[in-house]
Amino acid sequence: MKTGGQLIVEALEANGTDRIFCVPGESYLAVLDALHDSSIRTIVCRQEGGAAMMADCQGRLTGKPGICFVTRGPGATNASAGVHIAMQDSVPMILFIGQVASHAKEREAFQEVDYVRFFGDIAKWVVEIDDASRIPEFVTRAFAVATSGRPGPVVMSLPEDMLTSEVEAPEALPYAPVETRPGEAELDALEMLLSNARRPFVILGGTRWDEDAVARMRTIAETWSLPVGCSFRRQMLFDHLHPNYAGDVGIGINPKLAATIKQADVVLLIGGRMGEMPSSDYTLLKSPYPDQALVHVHADAGELGRVYRPTLAINASPSAFVEAFARRKPAAMPSWKEETAKAHAAYLEWSTTPQTGPGAVQMGPIMDYLEKALPEDAILANGAGNYATWVHRFHRFRRFATQAAPTSGSMGYGTPAAVAAKALYPDREVIAFAGDGCFMMNGQEFATAVQYDLPIIVIVVNNGIYGTIRMHQEREYPNRVVATDLKNPDFAALARAYGGHGETVEKTADFAPAFERARASGKPAIVEIRLDPEAITPARTLTQIRDKA
Repeated sequence: MKTGGQLIVEALEANGTDRIFCVPGESYLAVLDALHDSSIRTIVCRQEGGAAMMADCQGRLTGKPGICFVTRGPGATNASAGVHIAMQDSVPMILFIGQVASHAKEREAFQEVDYVRFFGDIAKWVVEIDDASRIPEFVTRAFAVATSGRPGPVVMSLPEDMLTSEVEAPEALPYAPVETRPGEAELDALEMLLSNARRPFVILGGTRWDEDAVARMRTIAETWSLPVGCSFRRQMLFDHLHPNYAGDVGIGINPKLAATIKQADVVLLIGGRMGEMPSSDYTLLKSPYPDQALVHVHADAGELGRVYRPTLAINASPSAFVEAFARRKPAAMPSWKEETAKAHAAYLEWSTTPQTGPGAVQMGPIMDYLEKALPEDAILANGAGNYATWVHRFHRFRRFATQAAPTSGSMGYGTPAAVAAKALYPDREVIAFAGDGCFMMNGQEFATAVQYDLPIIVIVVNNGIYGTIRMHQEREYPNRVVATDLKNPDFAALARAYGGHGETVEKTADFAPAFERARASGKPAIVEIRLDPEAITPARTLTQIRDKA
């Protein structure tokens, strides 16, 4: 006889869980008690949204479900931000929520929420476990659902009395990963399309990649001389200094790259959904009928034909697809080899940093310094905001599992993601980029980094405004500023108050020594860059945007 809490923990152990992220609550005390005797590492966080984003980051970097526990009501609704990120980003994670006791349901009891209805549209599967004896079945199924097809978040509601009940239950067995592989007929059809192409282009995206798959994709690109772009915030899927890399298919795309994709006769989209942001509002690939011959490779058959009608649909995971197609060779030297070289040259030109701009701090030289200072396996995390342009456009990602950023555009992601990444890879350097508005949404997770001695470095780009919204505001409603000004704390002092290291950068030359002191401190650190709000983009100032409007 075992309690439901014990069965939950045993099922997690059986499915390979080594850590969980949580904010404790009385609704799942039985689980917390069982964790006391488990080898699973419990990382306690400061807000449920941050905890869920940490679980998302673990799932994003490993391909295995990140695990999060929160309490009922406000705890669950706080965590919904992380669930939405995992859903839009196709990341495997499992959120466990303590629920009111069974006898109190349907009475609007204390902190009661119907989680099936609440999470129904932003989770892949939502279930409430009423019978503790079925916990091994449901938890193992949750791992399978979260990782199969298009990965995503699973939400499991745990009534308090179910967790304390004692039952007999079968021993939990691990889930069996489900692979989808391309057929020979589909590979033959793709080979024929490429053989007849004049201007092919490859776009990599989505999840279900691993280091081996990324290496095989590089071999395919070299064998077929294919130009390769990475979808929005999936840049770790191809080495940016490889001669076949053509650039970031994201927000503010290089106009030359956009033209290349629009003029392509065959587009091979592997793993991605090519949603609104990477498709430039469905203009690079027109929905539902693209101008190009579209070959769409996706692990979930439900995504094939959902937004675009492909010329060739291949139901396969990216890793299985590249393993199979890597064995195919072109019959003759591809005619587009020179175009691939031009595409890479255009990327190098686009990703060369500007050295001047308004104000005393220039982000271009700072990014140049970081490119020289950071090792290839450094992990960069960020949330949303105009500051992120400096990372996405000018940082040259070289390896897999080096990027943690939400394609859903959620603010507040960078700091908790960095905490999770450092816990996962303690020997690697982890840098979080955040705007001042972005940092303040989940910046309290800096305390989690201090508590667990996880020396991340958070670079806070402070311009005193919600920058992206101000940019849009000035463009659409010039000189009518409302609700975008911010009065911020001294972020360096805040870092020290938490027990970390703090630095303030007010001139470009101050950054390098400040960053090195942060590194040498051995503590979680915040390096605050006080940026002129006029430096809203690498190319245009706020005044220029306002004047044009």
